Amino acid sequence: MTYTDLPNKLTGIFAMPVPKPPDESRRSFLKISGGVGAGLVLGLAAPLPKLGPTGAQATSGALAPNPFLRVAADNTVTVIIKHLDKGQGAATGLATLVAEELDADHAQIKTEFAPADPIKYKNFAFGVQGVGGSTGLANSYEQYRTAGATARAMLIAAAARTWNVKADDITVKAGVVSHSSGKSATFGELANKAAGESVPDKPTLKDPKDFVFIGKSFPRVDSPAKVNGTALYTIDHQFDGMLIATIARPPMFGAKVKSFDASAAESIKGVVKVLPVPQGIAILATNTWAAIKAQRAIKVDWEKSGAETRGSAELVAEYKALLDSPGTKAREEGNLEDAFKAAVKIVEADFEFPYLAHAPMEPMDCVVRYDGSSADICTGSQMQTLDHATACKVLGLKPEAVNLHTVWAGGSFGRRAIADSHYVREACDIAKAYGKAVPIKVIWTREDDIKGGWYRPLYVHRIKAGLDKDGTIVAWLHRIVGQSIGAGTPFEALLVKDGIDSTSVEGANNLPYAIANIRVDLHTTKGGVPVLWWRSVGSTHTAHATEHMIDMLAKEAGKDPVAFRLAMLKDKPRHAGVLKLAAEKAGWGQPVKPGKFRGVAVHESFASFVANVADVSLRDDGSVKVERVVCAIDCGLAVNPDVVAAQMEGGIGYGLGAGLKGAITLAGGEVEQGNFDGYDVLRISEMPRVEVHIVPSAEPPTGVGEPGTPVVTPAVANALLSGTGVRTTVLPMNKQRYKSQS
Repeated sequence: MTYTDLPNKLTGIFAMPVPKPPDESRRSFLKISGGVGAGLVLGLAAPLPKLGPTGAQATSGALAPNPFLRVAADNTVTVIIKHLDKGQGAATGLATLVAEELDADHAQIKTEFAPADPIKYKNFAFGVQGVGGSTGLANSYEQYRTAGATARAMLIAAAARTWNVKADDITVKAGVVSHSSGKSATFGELANKAAGESVPDKPTLKDPKDFVFIGKSFPRVDSPAKVNGTALYTIDHQFDGMLIATIARPPMFGAKVKSFDASAAESIKGVVKVLPVPQGIAILATNTWAAIKAQRAIKVDWEKSGAETRGSAELVAEYKALLDSPGTKAREEGNLEDAFKAAVKIVEADFEFPYLAHAPMEPMDCVVRYDGSSADICTGSQMQTLDHATACKVLGLKPEAVNLHTVWAGGSFGRRAIADSHYVREACDIAKAYGKAVPIKVIWTREDDIKGGWYRPLYVHRIKAGLDKDGTIVAWLHRIVGQSIGAGTPFEALLVKDGIDSTSVEGANNLPYAIANIRVDLHTTKGGVPVLWWRSVGSTHTAHATEHMIDMLAKEAGKDPVAFRLAMLKDKPRHAGVLKLAAEKAGWGQPVKPGKFRGVAVHESFASFVANVADVSLRDDGSVKVERVVCAIDCGLAVNPDVVAAQMEGGIGYGLGAGLKGAITLAGGEVEQGNFDGYDVLRISEMPRVEVHIVPSAEPPTGVGEPGTPVVTPAVANALLSGTGVRTTVLPMNKQRYKSQS
């Protein structure tokens, strides 16, 4: 197997050749930080492996004992960030860990993104370099702490040797190494000497009681640059001689170019070249507006024989027909048939969830410079190993000839974590077809983004549940129909087992409630619409279906929704913990003001536990206004509470926008939405007041990027059920209008 097989297979990843650090002549192309080439790097493991007998080496006065940090003579500490930061705070979280164990001062911390290297910077959850599934901090917690502790130990050793004192008598605080004799030195003053010290096998990590930053406060490292405009995203990069590229894409998924007329496009001032590529017809221009105008002006005759031609209505009808027959079992316990026979009341509901676009603030974009023998790529890469391997394959280059620069990204929500790296692929296809060694920036317009696929799949569900005479759930049948995200990707072996894509059933097959008789099954459909994980993946639909059904059952049983849940969560203390906390902070059980309704939901995703209580009212037209959301989260140790709170707030807003408004619909195979006039998102004026409460915990950190998203829509739906009696089984909610029962 070769490195370029990675887009198709992950097996054997650790045997692949590793790209060499970029040389300075190629590094200067993008003039952005390329990683740790200035210092000695170690192989990746947790904990960090020991260096050879010579210890870390000094380069220009720097201490670089491992791939994750560099202490420079100017007293700066640069933390090498192995994960993309797309706004979720990855850089701040990882910098917090290093600064804590190093006992650095916040002001001396800098960050830069790591180069593509699947050995040094792999994600332990995937085996490749990349981030997703809210794994960024969880899989790096001890690794980055160990990196900081290693450098701290070496600085102390250097100080002890220089001052001829015992290392145990030396303290480190806020970036200063001190001895009781009054001697002191900054990290920068000791860096060169520390680089000659041996790297400790197992540096001592702090006792949590001694934490200065972890669990407390560490200001975001990206805020100043994002406020003053110096943080560069892919779309911001400008280089001498750079061309802008757009692509005229097919109107239907699976359509191909039959013929095209480029005369109108070529007549536009600034257009340099029009050429066919596998994705459609590429236009290269000297400026963005010319490229966009030419994209709209080009005339293409599309071959549609292999295209997806079904519309949303046809797809939903086909999916719903499958609800009448059993699917592949994902979970089965007890005797469901007998339990339904014995039930005194049966409640059944079908749910519909549309395709959803990710709609990140910064659509897909990528800069490539290819000269025939080497290439530089600049992009907000979320899956560096896959993106790098794809570029190597398309351009026919060895790994060391392709330098991938990861830069800040303006959102992703799953959109940049692409198994086939298609936006990097198309940038390389264009650069190769053009054949001139100039930088080319490929941009997706908002219309390309909304119409371009890779959506959260369309799903339908059916849940049928039975209650006994005491109002206890005794039977639960949950059937799910939808496309597989994992099938046909490099992650299929990880995600799909025995015909079950785990991303289709997560949140349903691990339903936490104590129900003796339960079955979850799945029909996996096939279609031409490309689908992808979307923030919180399967929980985007399973949380709504399960938690809304729980409230329907509580209503039928005449029981309080919180008490009803807690009775079934006696063996699930972390679910119960967040549920109790959210209910307490929201004033559950206290009367709400006239015209307002209150609902609750609790859900586990990405090993974190979240409960929401939503206060909801209705506008005059019967549409939904969410006024307040009280959120409780148990994510293990909260490394940076402010970032955790921010992620909960952002996740709630993102989930709420989709739940109230979001829908991608097809007619005759063509996407009907094209921009934010058709694919509406939550506006700032519609954002509710959000209160976030974090459960104190000594457990290892778990995910926070995604778990805030899935819990808000069922909480809102349950508030509406309480106040209007209406079941919200079809999303988005504002497809229907509600009327208060009061």
